[in-house]
Amino acid sequence: MPNETVRVVYTKYDGSAHRDYPARRFDEDDLGVWVGVTRGTASVYHGRPSVEQIPFVLLIPHHAWWTGMFNPPPRTSEVYCDITTPARWEGDTVHIIDLDLDVVRRRSTGVVELRDEDEFDEHRSRFGYPDDLVREARAAASRLLVALGDGSEPFAGHYHKYLQRVAD
Repeated sequence: MPNETVRVVYTKYDGSAHRDYPARRFDEDDLGVWVGVTRGTASVYHGRPSVEQIPFVLLIPHHAWWTGMFNPPPRTSEVYCDITTPARWEGDTVHIIDLDLDVVRRRSTGVVELRDEDEFDEHRSRFGYPDDLVREARAAASRLLVALGDGSEPFAGHYHKYLQRVAD
């Protein structure tokens, strides 16, 4: 039986620290592992100590090139997907490499947008992203641009039952 607490560790492709925080394991289903982070959780953000001000739920898919963060108000992003390498588990720690591209659905308008293409291109050159990694990252972003806008799960509402648990 896995522990209730999961350590989520995001790095950049060069191994530098990006995000690191404990999360509460809620569930595992065919979509992946669902975890929640409450307000006040000590974390690392962009390699620096931080404290989470707004709770969120994270879906860590089993084999996909993304993770999905689901946010309550007042965050302006309802859904924020990081394009990543597939998650690698070591016990109760999950290692994820952030590949810069993000697909975001805005709360007030429902607009879905691709973000940080400039950072992706810069890091592609600086870190030497292999061509297959670039293809997988861009393909994942393309699929998410559609899925966040067309009512596909888990982006339509499946996440609400977990979000309620971190917001309470």
